[in-house]
Amino acid sequence: MPMKRKSFAVIGAGRFGSSLSITLAEMGHDVLVMDLDEAIVQELSEKVTHALQADSTNEQNIKVLGIANFDAVIVAIGADIQASILTCLMVKELGAKYVVAKALTEQHGKVLERIGVDRVVFPERDMGVRLARQLTDIHVLDCMDLSPDYSVEELQAPDFMVGKTLQELSLRQRYNVNLIAIRSGDILNILSLPEDIIKKNDLLVVIGKNKDLAKLGKR
Repeated sequence: MPMKRKSFAVIGAGRFGSSLSITLAEMGHDVLVMDLDEAIVQELSEKVTHALQADSTNEQNIKVLGIANFDAVIVAIGADIQASILTCLMVKELGAKYVVAKALTEQHGKVLERIGVDRVVFPERDMGVRLARQLTDIHVLDCMDLSPDYSVEELQAPDFMVGKTLQELSLRQRYNVNLIAIRSGDILNILSLPEDIIKKNDLLVVIGKNKDLAKLGKR
């Protein structure tokens, strides 16, 4: 089944906003980018659907976008916290369906939540947490945060698992984590059976609470 094409407005095209915009466009979605920097807008104009050089704190500039027609609006403004807050206020007042905003500090994030932003993200902080978890647990190869408490992790099978069946390991009962898939070389098994045996160098994709995943990684 083909992925549904969606429309996004990204306001602020620094490193985070540019990367997000290009990725969404490469995935086949309609992406409009707005930024003050003409050079950045010019560079992105060939990579996204529309790129506009304008000041997002000017209400008229936001109005002409037809902000309510986008599936989501991402406010990715960098260091100017006042501009971030004002822009979020305007897009909410103009009927944006779903607003995601980048926050620089915890206090900035709290203000964004209070004015009705649907999702607040902390790219630098979250990347730091993710890297720390990878560096301190030799088994964890990659992880994706689902919420502040839950994550999906890809880890190399620890020695204690090798040669044992999934039934013997009882990951859900003993560690409170769920196995999503096993990758053995080029083969991905997403329909694991209790009698499947974990082999050396297998990659396991597991989901669970962060504290439980950490315990599994240290086992």
